[in-house]
Amino acid sequence: MAVDWSKRGGYIAKRNLTPAQADEALDDPYRVLIVPDYNSRSGDSARIIGYSQSAGAVLTVITVFSHEDNVTYGANAWRANARDRRYYEQGGMDDE
Repeated sequence: MAVDWSKRGGYIAKRNLTPAQADEALDDPYRVLIVPDYNSRSGDSARIIGYSQSAGAVLTVITVFSHEDNVTYGANAWRANARDRRYYEQGGMDDE
């Protein structure tokens, strides 16, 4: 998945992650895609939960697609919390 980190790559460094590690999670064949992100106020972002080998962890990555630029931007990334790790391990969200 091609993601542009030019606007927010430095931001995720505050969480001791790199764009390359976030990209590994995005490219994980077992990743879980949640659209829209369940915490999104606007409904415009996607939550991708995947494993990054170089980070040694399951990551939560937030992306936003810009219709204006026709580009998907990386917005944020962090080590997944317990809920997102559960979603990853079970291959998707809980049945509601």
